[in-house]
Amino acid sequence: MNRQWILRERPQGAVDERHLQLRSGERPVPAAGEVLVRNIYLLVPPAMRLWMNEEDSYVPAQPLGQPMMGITLGVVESSNDPALPVGTHVNGMGGCQDWFTAPAAQLMPLAPHPAVPLAAYRSVLDVQGLTAWAGLHEVCRPQAGQTLVVTAAAGSVGSLVCQLGAQLDLHVVGIAGGADKCGWLRDECGVAAVIDYKAADVGARLDALCPKGIDMVFENVGGPILDLLLERLNDGARIALCGMVASYNGGGTQSARALMRLVTKAARMEGFLVRDHFHRYAEVAAKLQALLLEDRLKYRIDILDGLDQLPVALDRLFHGRNLGAQLLRLAPERGT
Repeated sequence: MNRQWILRERPQGAVDERHLQLRSGERPVPAAGEVLVRNIYLLVPPAMRLWMNEEDSYVPAQPLGQPMMGITLGVVESSNDPALPVGTHVNGMGGCQDWFTAPAAQLMPLAPHPAVPLAAYRSVLDVQGLTAWAGLHEVCRPQAGQTLVVTAAAGSVGSLVCQLGAQLDLHVVGIAGGADKCGWLRDECGVAAVIDYKAADVGARLDALCPKGIDMVFENVGGPILDLLLERLNDGARIALCGMVASYNGGGTQSARALMRLVTKAARMEGFLVRDHFHRYAEVAAKLQALLLEDRLKYRIDILDGLDQLPVALDRLFHGRNLGAQLLRLAPERGT
């Protein structure tokens, strides 16, 4: 059987079990030129909440009554294409389900390194890593000695940005929520300047940690903290707008006065999508894997077991209870 989550009702705020339904159907059969993939890991990103809205985002809106879109890592169990033999690990848009079929051209074959956990290839060595690299290098355009502030700094993307920025000799300031996340950034990731937004006066801490102002922001959250960052921008500052999680459930607004600083400081805030940088995927993934093998890049993966845990994973994500990339493990990593 093939278990699938479908979107039953569009949420107006936070997602819960009223909006999703877990159903079972027949395991799909691959057609000519297709492969059958058993999903092992399902990535649960904040953007999944955007997909549920009626309006399109960077992808078409999730249809009601259909299997939820999902970013997966799986293994080929049956193949009608010699390009993807049985046993090949693949990344793809496999949906929030146990099994799926697809043409080989729609999947990315993997060659996992034996010293790297398989789950890393659906997190730090995948879109999270490419997002961090692209936002930092292509949008922020770092210059040694300048100040970079990262919001959601203990997250799967933010923590990578912090570490990559430090390796470029930037003064990195990370903003995260809670003592555990801030401690991990300091003790494991080597981010000396950390602000716990749940316990500190963020504005006062920014003044203390960024005495020369802010040159770059890697923005994941939006809302009042972004206003505080805008108010402290230097001339020509660059902001990589990766996401605005504060607004995904209907909240989060920006002050017009703070936004005016983009004008008075001739600063630039640029939204970007990782899909526009897929031509660098192999190059960036190889660089990041080398850093992992050299123990120069730390990361966390928060894994829940079972497809049925999707509502729990979404709740953890939007209440900041996940530690690193949020994944669901749908099946053992070994073959069937």
